[in-house]
Amino acid sequence: MTNTYFPPKKFICCACGHIYDEALGEPDNGLPAGTRFEDVLDDWQCSLCGVKKSNFEPYEDPQNTPTTAFNHAGRGVVIVGAGLAGWAVADALRALDKDVIITMITADGGDRYHKPMLSVAISQGKTRTDLVRMTGEKSATDNAITLLAHTHVTHIDTHAKVLSTTWGDVVYDKLVLAIGANPAYPPSINKDLVWHVNHLDEFHNLQLRLSTPKNIAIVGAGMIGVELAEDLISAGHTVALIDVNPYPLSALLPKIAGERILSAICNKGVTWLGFSMVKSISKTKMNYEICLFDRKSETTTPYHFDEVVIATGLSVDEQLPTQAGLIFDKQTGIAVNEQTLQTSVSDIYALGDCISIDGVPCRYVAPHRLQATTIAHEILGLPHAGYVHKPPMIRLKNKCINVTANGNPASVGDWQVIKNEDGELSLELLRDNEVVAKALIKGGFMQL
Repeated sequence: MTNTYFPPKKFICCACGHIYDEALGEPDNGLPAGTRFEDVLDDWQCSLCGVKKSNFEPYEDPQNTPTTAFNHAGRGVVIVGAGLAGWAVADALRALDKDVIITMITADGGDRYHKPMLSVAISQGKTRTDLVRMTGEKSATDNAITLLAHTHVTHIDTHAKVLSTTWGDVVYDKLVLAIGANPAYPPSINKDLVWHVNHLDEFHNLQLRLSTPKNIAIVGAGMIGVELAEDLISAGHTVALIDVNPYPLSALLPKIAGERILSAICNKGVTWLGFSMVKSISKTKMNYEICLFDRKSETTTPYHFDEVVIATGLSVDEQLPTQAGLIFDKQTGIAVNEQTLQTSVSDIYALGDCISIDGVPCRYVAPHRLQATTIAHEILGLPHAGYVHKPPMIRLKNKCINVTANGNPASVGDWQVIKNEDGELSLELLRDNEVVAKALIKGGFMQL
């Protein structure tokens, strides 16, 4: 009897684009290298967005997919932004039309990587090189795309359909904005003194500073702050998590859930400095001094840290949207038509972190692929059912506690406790006697 070798395959999450590679497995999630996808349990969840195995499909690297010759004549489609959302549009367009002219403009190199991995990568020893799935240059070449890397858009003339850039003028027939969102810095925080993990290059520079154990402050206890706190603790650093609220994830979940999460991360080793406001951050000869105002005692106390990381939310850069005359709000983003994802200006579309639908920002990666497919069909004039926005499942990537939420969770509201015992808390949010959100917390202990 002879052994038959089956080469390892790859499978892509249809929700967020995460790729499971059989050759690599996911050791951090209990799947050793070489684990066949068919052997993965059906209730296994995507490590990025939390959907189940049934949402994955076979995937082949773009360089293995033949493309036709690229015609440089004409205007074509211009995509501003080369993050997950921008590349998703390029992929969707190229899958439907091998000849449509695509130009991508990005302020960085355009390398393809999964941004959600940045908040859990340091403890895994993953470097910038490890996180890049493919360089921007190679992906552009393989997909017959003109990539204008390290190029900034300075002006959009919507009448002439011309972009002014630091490279030169770029004309378009259709324009797609995938400009993402940037860290929102409170007025009391000098952004030159703090780090963030919203971009690969910033992550890389921070990682270089953490070659030895450091005392680190994280300002902001939303999802990124909570994930990063555990990640840095696991990497051997000392971490204090600072937030103006009395418990983590205070914008999404009620107190009973926040207290479970707080218990879990504190047991992991995180120092909690909640209900505290950053009054100032200054650089000393040795480190950084943060003056914290305790909202309960109404006293201000100085603390000292080697590094400070900001995780206080996101906002969308207003320059391009407002200058182009798009309906826009700095906190929520560019307003788009829910079915077509067209902005308030014809022939300009937008997707990803920079958009809002009915006044609600879309800040999760799971909808990107469907948004991109919708825009591609619209641009190419192909029939489609129309985009229907469904709130994605929210999944905290922490190991010390498992937190998932569906629907439209908000901390304030009629939360009903379905189950409350050591190891599991199940909640439902009711509005007008209808369930609008569910939350499940596994791990942690009841507060006595």
